[in-house]
Amino acid sequence: MYAPEIYTTTLALIIYSMLCWGSWVNVHRLCKNWRFELFYWDYICGILLCSLLVGVTLGRTDPASADSFFQNLGSASGRAILFALASGAIWNLANLLIFAAMYVAGLAVAFPVGIGLAIVIGSVLNYILRPVGNPWMLFGGIAMVCVAVVLDGVAYGKRSPGTKVPLKGVMLAGVGGVLMGLFYPLIVKATAGAGHLGPYSVGFVFAVGAVVSNFPINYAFMRRPVLGEPLTMKDYFAGSARAHFWGLVAGLVFQSGTIANYVASYAKMVGPAASYAIGQGSSIVGTSWGVFVWKEFKSASPLAIRLLVLMFVFFIVGLVSIALAPVVHW
Repeated sequence: MYAPEIYTTTLALIIYSMLCWGSWVNVHRLCKNWRFELFYWDYICGILLCSLLVGVTLGRTDPASADSFFQNLGSASGRAILFALASGAIWNLANLLIFAAMYVAGLAVAFPVGIGLAIVIGSVLNYILRPVGNPWMLFGGIAMVCVAVVLDGVAYGKRSPGTKVPLKGVMLAGVGGVLMGLFYPLIVKATAGAGHLGPYSVGFVFAVGAVVSNFPINYAFMRRPVLGEPLTMKDYFAGSARAHFWGLVAGLVFQSGTIANYVASYAKMVGPAASYAIGQGSSIVGTSWGVFVWKEFKSASPLAIRLLVLMFVFFIVGLVSIALAPVVHW
């Protein structure tokens, strides 16, 4: 099993996870007129495929080791497996709720409410379960990242001033954010104690939980969509090979970052609170795509641009503070 041996490599894995978590959804833009609920089926399959591919390669660098992918799966306790399965199911529901909030109320609501809650809840619970790093620098950095996420949402709101915020969107983002903050602590529980899962095997079991839960959850979203007409599985199978391909790519991108995050957290040099908090900076990465690639703020007001600049300042300072928390002791 590959595991980082120095702090800089561990930090690089976490930053890679942040880039992947903030970039996968951009792939959906390559599939015009392909509803997100349909795209999501291939995305989930890509997550499972990536988990298996990484597990049988990087997870088996020493097949005879007890931490090797198949060895670890076979020796894991039922408790650890249940935690990982539950984590995948909770994450899947949270992910769909937050994206539903984006469709209903826009990023101006989904980012500060959904992602903001996820960062605070997830980071606090992760630190309670495994306290690693200088708490002042860690939570000071997390607070700055939260401010950056709120500024991000306000900047998007200034693109469409005067738009009424639907209560439905706020509720979807709120519930999704709470659930998103709960999935990672279950991963921490699954990777600790007797009969625990390693980072590669927990990534695979997490993916299985997401896939299994996707049948009732995503099908419910298809039949009762937050926007648009109801869908059936016939609509999914009518999709082009191109649409299905890009959905798989999105899943591969997301899960490669997820496993990188699990590997970094498992190494115990950074800790799950910092690993999760930096990873959830993905919303700022997503905004960077919108600003620099998709030109979403090309005609934005000067106020929106100033908010974006301030957002990046808070995010960078917060990121540096979280990154230094494990190595600064005072």
